[in-house]
Amino acid sequence: MRFPMRLNYDLARYIIGNKINKITKYPLVLMLEPTHLCNLACSGCGRIREYSETIQNMMSLEECLDSVDECPAPVVTITGGEPFLYPHVHELIAAVLERKKHIYLCTNGILLEKELDLMTPHNNFTINVHMDGLEETHDRILERKGAFKTAFEAIKKAKDKGFRVCTNTTIFKNTDLVEIEILFSKLEEIGVDGVLVAPGFGYEAVGEKLFLERRDIEKKFADVYEMSKKHRFFSTPMYLRFLKGEKKLDCTPWGNPTRNPLGWKAPCYLITDRHYPSFNEMMEKTDWIKYGVGKDPRCSQCMMHCGFEPTVVNEIGKSWKDILEMLIWNMT
Repeated sequence: MRFPMRLNYDLARYIIGNKINKITKYPLVLMLEPTHLCNLACSGCGRIREYSETIQNMMSLEECLDSVDECPAPVVTITGGEPFLYPHVHELIAAVLERKKHIYLCTNGILLEKELDLMTPHNNFTINVHMDGLEETHDRILERKGAFKTAFEAIKKAKDKGFRVCTNTTIFKNTDLVEIEILFSKLEEIGVDGVLVAPGFGYEAVGEKLFLERRDIEKKFADVYEMSKKHRFFSTPMYLRFLKGEKKLDCTPWGNPTRNPLGWKAPCYLITDRHYPSFNEMMEKTDWIKYGVGKDPRCSQCMMHCGFEPTVVNEIGKSWKDILEMLIWNMT
């Protein structure tokens, strides 16, 4: 199977439970950002710019765990910033796993190799390493010489130690898709469990002309979709069909709520209008109907997975064709 049996079971039980109870707005993945500190300053990163004045702030371990307990999502993505710069990261991982949640820990891979000795493989734990191209391209985007080699060697060591590892690749305006396919082949050769892809989103805080507009996304992702037939993508086929313009999806901004040192970020992972002190307050007070393509101009070019992959979950049950497609995709 593409995903562990336990993850499939927990997600299915959670989704069915919400539908039985007629809960229409529920989170799937908690995006937990204990710190925005990073050991890189990538051109396409909005976090280090948006939170430049508070970048030294960190959540306490207690705040992190309270947030995990507040939010019913079965999956927790520990991200940032660079999560390995968070001093309590290993206690956090252990405590979240004790709560029987599933973790995706997102890292640029620079510190990963030395941190592996402080972690133990677990069925509910996946390491997600950001890889934006082969060596020259990746090092240029991350603005750090040797970043690719460091991350690649760390991935190999992680797989040797028995960790589940996936990678995350952002497709920018100048991304060479032939290079990306070579990258995916190299990652598969060292045992990477799967790859995630998404188009880059133009944060307000980022002025560089790196990002794709909707028309460009559809053109590039027509080729990415074909690529997905040959490689083990974790990005769902329905989401990829949406990216290439074949499927219409509306955004589900509450699907991946974000908690960071300033509070619960609203309305979504990418756009900040306000931070709330609690998950329930964020869900109740955010005027969700205001956001989405055709409603808020900031949403006009967005096709990011954090807003649209949760929509896929709600769409699957509406068509037997989609159900069959997802079953085949997950089983192969």
